[in-house]
Amino acid sequence: MIIRSASFIGSSVTLTQCPEPVKPEFAFIGRSNVGKSSLINLLTGYSKLAKTSGNPGKTRTINHFLINQEWFLVDLPGYGYAKVSAGMREKWVKSSEEYILKRENLVCLFVLLDSRHEPQKSDMAFMEFLGINRVPFARVFTKTDKISGTALEKIRRVHDTEMLKVWETLPTTFISSSVDGTGKEEILSFIEVTLKNYSFS
Repeated sequence: MIIRSASFIGSSVTLTQCPEPVKPEFAFIGRSNVGKSSLINLLTGYSKLAKTSGNPGKTRTINHFLINQEWFLVDLPGYGYAKVSAGMREKWVKSSEEYILKRENLVCLFVLLDSRHEPQKSDMAFMEFLGINRVPFARVFTKTDKISGTALEKIRRVHDTEMLKVWETLPTTFISSSVDGTGKEEILSFIEVTLKNYSFS
């Protein structure tokens, strides 16, 4: 897939504020500081499309970006640690969950996982939540430039083993790095193929 255009449409605090659900959407979510905004910028080719920060919790709203005038890329608030109040984190969780469960034009949710860490309870619980609610999702291991290929394979096996304790099969999985561009073509190809097979029911 070639990204010809990418534009910020708006930020929403609640589902009702989101754009009309008339175009397919691919959303991105993960623990705070997992590299979500950097991955979005890599995929679109616009280095400043999504705001990046060294401080966890930069994304605090549901952000819609219109891609090629055809579909929306959605940046969701991260979960897990962030230097904000418990009340604020709870608001993020509620707005994200409402979007994930009720957004009828959500085609796939990309769950980002930091490749440097073993399975985190919050990640495993979140993916189990998606499975229970039949939300289609894919895993994306981020920051793979920061570890060796051997370490990456090892950590992925650990993640797979942990998931298979609960799951019968593993979700579609991507390896990515916003530094060296790993995973960009694979993720965009997945979106392109998924769009071709997508139709509103």
